[in-house]
Amino acid sequence: MGLDMYLTAKKYLWSDKDKEVSEKINEMVGVKPDFEKRFNGSSLVVKGIEIDAMYWRKANAIHNWFVTNIQEGEDDCKEYYVSHESLRELMEACKEALQTRNTDGLEPVSGFFFGSTEVDEWYWDDLESTVEGLSRALTLSDREYSFYYQASW
Repeated sequence: MGLDMYLTAKKYLWSDKDKEVSEKINEMVGVKPDFEKRFNGSSLVVKGIEIDAMYWRKANAIHNWFVTNIQEGEDDCKEYYVSHESLRELMEACKEALQTRNTDGLEPVSGFFFGSTEVDEWYWDDLESTVEGLSRALTLSDREYSFYYQASW
């Protein structure tokens, strides 16, 4: 129990362009697709891929950044689209905070089992892991993958 935060990369598999990939996944999961019924009936065609791009636990300053910058202040456990550019902005904000030891824009926030609001070693570790994780996540093409953030507690 507590603040769990997820960044998911999603890729939509287009019917013709990604048919081979879709077929392979269908085979791996043991589902027989009918591509002729993809847009008319029950096709059972795999239509997308989801990748766990990043996971945080009780990194409330990072969560606060998403609520403020992506969710328009709504902290409601819903899934929100996050552009590649926004993720780059978050990564740069973390780098800046780590370099200057200034928490402006990445202030800890309290909430239901959100963890500590102290700016301590755990806070700085969260920022470091965010930089590392987003660096990896942003290697995914912005033409193929869309990112979504969701938190739960």
